[in-house]
Amino acid sequence: HLVSERESGVAALIDPVLDFDGASGRIWTDSVDAFLADISSRSIRLKYVFETHIHADHLTAAAYVGAKTGARIIASAATPRTQALFEAVYDIRCPGNSFDYLLNDGETLPLGALTLKAVATPGHTISCMTLLIEDCAFVGDTLFMPEYGTPRCDFPGGDASTLFASIQKLYALPDHIRLFSAHDYLAPGRDHFAWESTIKEHREHNIHLRCDTSRDAFISMRKARDAKLNAPKLMLPAVQVNICGGRLPRPHKNGTHYLQLPLAPPKNGIPGVTT
Repeated sequence: HLVSERESGVAALIDPVLDFDGASGRIWTDSVDAFLADISSRSIRLKYVFETHIHADHLTAAAYVGAKTGARIIASAATPRTQALFEAVYDIRCPGNSFDYLLNDGETLPLGALTLKAVATPGHTISCMTLLIEDCAFVGDTLFMPEYGTPRCDFPGGDASTLFASIQKLYALPDHIRLFSAHDYLAPGRDHFAWESTIKEHREHNIHLRCDTSRDAFISMRKARDAKLNAPKLMLPAVQVNICGGRLPRPHKNGTHYLQLPLAPPKNGIPGVTT
């Protein structure tokens, strides 16, 4: 999502994505370059790149955008906790400058005459953050479209009870607030992609969590649903890049960058294969 303020001509880009083909290991930038070309054509200046959370289904283009434009890369103040979890998984260490600034819950930043407010909405991940700008809430993966519901909570650090509390914070906003989701998965019966809804629509029609849904019922539903889900196809390649703000691992001596794939062999190993 791109948000710009007319008078000053400054803008913020939210959750930009690198093009990535996992089968070949190829990375390219056509999608984000189209955003940057659009920004340039409007004669606006990109001030911020926001990551609503550490994504598990794509490689972020935050570092690329920051290098191309000078925009500051912003994420939640809880991001170091997510980094610590996954640095242990991959046995890596992210650069200290992976993000330019980390926002605390309730903290604000100026965007010209607009004010951007951070609302901590953990549950899907530890570091999920909603950006509230005027009558718009950019919720990342905290809420999908009402007919698709809510995100999984079985990632490291995820928690259904925490997600329930975070969504209650959003449901306390006025009815007319517009919600912009990071992703859309075509719900049954819908043949077009959608990304905008309202607080009122979610309170009344979210298939997982309406205003009258109890905490216990939501947690029970979420745990049962998550137990049946496979890991996202790009989770292992993506997270090791995303915890570092989109910076690729350092190249080896041959000049090639490599992504790591942590293996989970049987507890007793595979004879003749594991040592």
